[in-house]
Amino acid sequence: MIKADIVSEVARVAGISHLKAQDSVEEVFNSIREALEKGEKVEFRGFGVFRVKERKKGLGRNLKTGESVPISPGKTVKFKPSIRFFQ
Repeated sequence: MIKADIVSEVARVAGISHLKAQDSVEEVFNSIREALEKGEKVEFRGFGVFRVKERKKGLGRNLKTGESVPISPGKTVKFKPSIRFFQ
């Protein structure tokens, strides 16, 4: 499923135009993105939690050449699904 599929499903279920559904989905995604940029967790009860995690610096390897490559520290988004997600 891609974003366009979500927009179509929201439009169908809510009985609204495709354009309004697209604006709504975009706003939800923007809100999630903004919260994660601030370092906040985003929780959807019954679905899961998105969190920003620090990524440690380290040493990786280029698989083609075998050369060691430094990996800089950074941040990444982790998702933990709810237990109810799989029931």
